Amino acid sequence: MGINSPRGYRHVVAPPAGMSARPQYPCGVRMTEFWNRMKAQFGEVYAQSLAKDYVFASLGDRTVDRALADGVDVKIIWRAVCEVFDVPESRR
Repeated sequence: MGINSPRGYRHVVAPPAGMSARPQYPCGVRMTEFWNRMKAQFGEVYAQSLAKDYVFASLGDRTVDRALADGVDVKIIWRAVCEVFDVPESRR
């Protein structure tokens, strides 16, 4: 990932700590699976609301949306959601 400067130089931006420069799976497969699970468990509207509004202590007092934006692995986020909302083992 890079940012073009006015002089044409290309600045390389390092990924956040704990993230690799490349996604683990192409085409956002893990992210798609995360949102599929959220919607299956909570319904589309409530899944979006929960992601935006509910603050998880185990995610460093962040919402799902903030944790995703900060580069937290979706598996860690999904585990936090499962623990707080008692998601059945069959859906984890």
